[in-house]
Amino acid sequence: MFIFEFINSQLLKMDWLSDLVRIFVEDIFNLSISTKLGNSIHFFIYDVIKIFILLSILIFSISYIQSFFPPERTRRILGRFNGIKANILAALLGTVTPFCSCSSIPLFIGFTSAGLPIGVTFSFLISSPLVDLASVILLASIFNWQIAISYVVVGIILAVIGGGIISKMNLEKYVEPFVFNNPVYNNGEEDLSTKERLEFSKNQVIDIINKVWLYILIGVGIGAAIHNYIPQSFISAVLGKENWYSVIIASFVGIPMYADIFGTLPIAEALVAKGVGLGTALAFMMSVTALSFPSMVMLSKVVKKKLLGLFIVIVTIGILIIGYLFNIFGYLLI
Repeated sequence: MFIFEFINSQLLKMDWLSDLVRIFVEDIFNLSISTKLGNSIHFFIYDVIKIFILLSILIFSISYIQSFFPPERTRRILGRFNGIKANILAALLGTVTPFCSCSSIPLFIGFTSAGLPIGVTFSFLISSPLVDLASVILLASIFNWQIAISYVVVGIILAVIGGGIISKMNLEKYVEPFVFNNPVYNNGEEDLSTKERLEFSKNQVIDIINKVWLYILIGVGIGAAIHNYIPQSFISAVLGKENWYSVIIASFVGIPMYADIFGTLPIAEALVAKGVGLGTALAFMMSVTALSFPSMVMLSKVVKKKLLGLFIVIVTIGILIIGYLFNIFGYLLI
């Protein structure tokens, strides 16, 4: 138990980094972290450094594993299964792809053009931006393992159910014709040497960091402002646990935004610290990552309006249900 607590506090939560940043803020800026400004600066520097360290290590590790599963190999694995088993496997494979929703759509096109049922590819499309191994570790570093694992479980369930519903409705005719004619390219990553896999992993870190760094800075900045400057009374009045509509507001506020889970985690952290329900904060995170407006625009180019609308309705209802469940039972996890 002591070893687990040590790993959680020092390697994930990085208490040592928090102490170093506190010393830095107090000695360099001559500010006490008990003040709003000092605490905001501490929050910002500490969270940014922690997220980038964890993200770099995790993306490198995940990408190395992912190098053994290029799109063609993944397609062959998924092609061996049918029905709900295929949806479950697609959702699980989505958890090892550290992509935002926009980055997942090209893979969705590739899998569909390779002949996979669209319900299976939609399970992948839902889980890929919503749940990945990096987000599990980051959630554990901010909250705890119970919350992180619960989030992953409900995210996978949503992906499986959502894809399963679409499978049952036989909606292939609502996919744009060009998707089925798109050539499948096997990039041969399964034949990479160890050195090439390491290079691939390094490039993935650089590529993903280049895509998300601005959203992380914005997310941490918003989180710092919420944490120190927005009155708790105001947040409670809008998103308080006792407000039945808080999950709905959080879900729809998140949709116009474009970020990934790494940029929304600091905001969720600050909201929970201000008394917002865990389910409300998670609903906000899920709507940003799974239903962001830019990704829906991209998806509208490959599926027709009826299928796009059904996808949005299924995911929205799922997010709302998950949000309310976490608000009701979340106290058991904190």
